Amino acid sequence: MNWTVFFVVDGFGLPLDQPVLIFALAMLIFLVGPLFVKKLGQPGIVGIVVFGAIIGPGATGIVEHSDAIELLGEVGLIYLLFTVGLEVDLRGFKEAPENAALFGLLSFFLPFTVGTLATTAFLGLDIWAALLLSAVFASHTLLAYPIVNRFGVTKNRAVSAVFGGILFTDTLALVVLAIVTGAVQDGLSVLLFGDIALSLALLFAGVWFLVPPASRWFFQNFSEESYFEFLFVMVGIFTAASLAEILDLDPILGAFVAGLALNQLIPQGGTLMNRIEFVGNAFFIPFFLLHVGMLVDLGVIFAGPETLQIAALITTIMLVTKGAAAWSVAEIQDYTKHERDVIFGLSTGQAAAALAITLVGFDAGLFSEAILNAVVLLLLITALISPWMTERAANRLALEREVDDDSDDGRDPNILLPLSHNAELQRRLLELSFVIKGDGGTNPVHVMTVVQPDTSQSPENQIANIQAELDDLAAEGSAAEVPIETEARVNHNVASGIVQGAVEVQANQIIMGWDATQSFSHRIFGSIIDQVLERTKLPVLISRLGHPINTTRRIFVVVPIGADHHEGFYEAVHLVKRIAANLGAELNVIVVEGASHQFEQLFGLVEEDVTAEFESIDDWGKLLPMLEARTEDDDLIVAISPRRGDVGWHNELGDLPARLADMPPESFITIHPRQGEPEYDRQYLRLK
Repeated sequence: MNWTVFFVVDGFGLPLDQPVLIFALAMLIFLVGPLFVKKLGQPGIVGIVVFGAIIGPGATGIVEHSDAIELLGEVGLIYLLFTVGLEVDLRGFKEAPENAALFGLLSFFLPFTVGTLATTAFLGLDIWAALLLSAVFASHTLLAYPIVNRFGVTKNRAVSAVFGGILFTDTLALVVLAIVTGAVQDGLSVLLFGDIALSLALLFAGVWFLVPPASRWFFQNFSEESYFEFLFVMVGIFTAASLAEILDLDPILGAFVAGLALNQLIPQGGTLMNRIEFVGNAFFIPFFLLHVGMLVDLGVIFAGPETLQIAALITTIMLVTKGAAAWSVAEIQDYTKHERDVIFGLSTGQAAAALAITLVGFDAGLFSEAILNAVVLLLLITALISPWMTERAANRLALEREVDDDSDDGRDPNILLPLSHNAELQRRLLELSFVIKGDGGTNPVHVMTVVQPDTSQSPENQIANIQAELDDLAAEGSAAEVPIETEARVNHNVASGIVQGAVEVQANQIIMGWDATQSFSHRIFGSIIDQVLERTKLPVLISRLGHPINTTRRIFVVVPIGADHHEGFYEAVHLVKRIAANLGAELNVIVVEGASHQFEQLFGLVEEDVTAEFESIDDWGKLLPMLEARTEDDDLIVAISPRRGDVGWHNELGDLPARLADMPPESFITIHPRQGEPEYDRQYLRLK
């Protein structure tokens, strides 16, 4: 059936061939399509695919499926698989790899095995088409992630297993893609498996061992203009994709591996991650979805029952086998009914990997138009089922948890960031505040500059000049989608201005930078910072960052004996674990003059699931030699340092910052815990 319509209106004929007009139409679809289907309760990607099908050659024929759209679609596909790798929960996988492996392998091989047998028997597909089609629905996409995030169950053991399991399902699906496309082109042989294994090893080794160190070097040396970081990432994505092509693998596998390699170098909630998501969601990925939609032939769907039969078969197989996998994992791991249902709901979502593999199979001639259309219908069906199942189960799972009635300020901190008028590395301090806030939250970061009156100019001009600098920094927050409020004020005593500002904005923590110069020998940091520590009871983080915070690989935490008796200890531990979790960094805790096993138990009581190694030393004199021998340029040292005279204070803490400033990492944070509010501190303990 051909629905193409030809007419001419004022020189514009169909199909359209004016590039600017076609581009404008595409932008309109990217805007209207998602908004329309979201009103119907469906994911936005569905709308772009549907509108692409409507304007494509298989329906109205308004736009021709040109080489330009194919090129942008291929670029969008590569970008999409990069973001899939970038968002894999590697930290959750590292913490419980056996849970993720069990779920991932069962969730892939059950649908894959049953699907291969069923599609060859009932659809008459040859073995290669059957294997690839089964790999399509054996993988899964976390369409319903926003739902579990909204209900606050992302840290649940079962949900973490699903997040880590996608590393197995999507990687296996892409490996099947490599084997099938290789077999179709060159025939099946032992040599083929050897070639693919060698190519995969070279791809993973080349990307994994070259991209992260190159990225760290670039981020450390060219972080002044953040759009350079984005361009560097783009180079990394398409270089990895090109390497995969050179190795006779599909480029999307290279992009996926690049995403895994950069996973822990691009923290959630940061400026760079926001730029990657923004450009992908607004431009590259929509062009891929438009490309897929234009491949759909609505005439094939309505011309006969074949497409509907294929869609019914693969949907049934997927739902039954994914349900069986969820039930099996729940039985083995002793999950509750609601945890089992959450697993099932999350693992039935299909979008990114399914569309990517289907399109490659269609281009390779393995799939007919009927199969392509059937997969699109599968996507539409799972877009209904996955969110519905997940929402019901996540709601019940959330109700099972004990609810903490205390303040949730620690989960969404209200941060005051005072900056000196000529402070160095201001952007690094801002990025640190983004890392502490994490992804989401509504409380702003309050960026403030307090200066003493300058007799050479009026206070109005002085404030105006400072405010202009702060506005430039505020643009960084806008790029990271973190709310930022700026203020410039004049005060004869800068420390008083900072403390008063913290009271006025109701901040619950203060982050300050230190340039490693001491104004007075009897002070730790110099006049202003020490005065702030004396005048506020809020937790204060004093930082000196010698490298961008996102390049941190390991965090060494120094905990003095007695700090555990401080009334702000658990909040300080929560801050440490939050930074480590959001950076994906290893945590190494060094207890000075105390028992490491005791602090290991105390750290375990604090929320945020982060694995850590603990050791103890029996003398302060051994601390600095140990750190100097073990730390490297990309490490961060964090010291929990009670204020002078507080419980847990030791005289050695007074010299520690100056000594740390001379060590190779040149990056450290001293956390001075909150004073006088033991009840506030208890909110960070796990509920039993």
